[in-house]
Amino acid sequence: MAATVTKLKTARRGTRNTSGPTVRAAIDAFLDTPKIKGNPNTLRAYANVLDRTADQLDAERALADIADAEIGDALTELWGDAKPATWNRNRAAVGSWLAWCADKQHWTAPALPGSAERQRENNDDTKAVSRSRIDRLCRRRDLPLREKTLWRMLYESASRASAVLALNVEDLDLPSKQAKITTKGGDTMWITWGTDTAHLLPRLIAGRERGPLFLSERRPGPHRKATADPRDICSETGRARLGYDRARVLLAHYGNGLRLHQLRHSSATHLGDANVSANVIMAKTGHKSLRSVQRYVKPGLAAVHEATETLSSPRRRG
Repeated sequence: MAATVTKLKTARRGTRNTSGPTVRAAIDAFLDTPKIKGNPNTLRAYANVLDRTADQLDAERALADIADAEIGDALTELWGDAKPATWNRNRAAVGSWLAWCADKQHWTAPALPGSAERQRENNDDTKAVSRSRIDRLCRRRDLPLREKTLWRMLYESASRASAVLALNVEDLDLPSKQAKITTKGGDTMWITWGTDTAHLLPRLIAGRERGPLFLSERRPGPHRKATADPRDICSETGRARLGYDRARVLLAHYGNGLRLHQLRHSSATHLGDANVSANVIMAKTGHKSLRSVQRYVKPGLAAVHEATETLSSPRRRG
């Protein structure tokens, strides 16, 4: 049996085009596939991971010359110290690209080495933070308007950060406090926000009619501007769309280690604590099943404290 499997693998390798492309050309071809380029959020996420990987490997080398171990070394160098969820997500992106090169294009390509294993992601029941903590953070006087608006919108909309960062000014329906986004699976849905975000948005937009809603601090350099998607550059200011990594770093800095996904997680948990039905929470967060929503709507710590007080003797309550 083992001998048969070996022969099959050898036969497959024999059908590949061993000349093959460079690392850069292989990445560009993968990003140009309908499944990837059809969703701007997916394209942006894959491009960020694969571009950094290409820089680590030397983008102009032939893909066929890259060894499995070099892929493992690149992953470790870039994300070896990251949290398991980040490691697993980026590892999967590189693995999808390499598998596409080998299986769909029949190019000689490396594979993920055994040393680059998927890491275990432990459950974290402290992901949801209190509403008061979010309010205090967003009311800080030293907080830039852009960050304040982004974090308010992430919390009030319970949407994924990647989708909110992909919003353009023309996507917004300000009077109705809603916008149309593209979800992780490529579907479209409406997100809604509350009064706090509604007060901040006009100040952030400052009269702009088109272009990315959340902009970077500076204009991109010539190379970045030449390679960026034109939709990610504001025609009025010349500034680029704020990236996920930069947004993540800023929240961790101002929020004492707070993570972007915690705002979405906290929103769903607080809605559950307020006895909002799971069906409504599912519609708001864009999840496909109630089972997925149940991870978010477990009672939060505030609800647990309130329940605990019922166990105290009546004369000591309050």
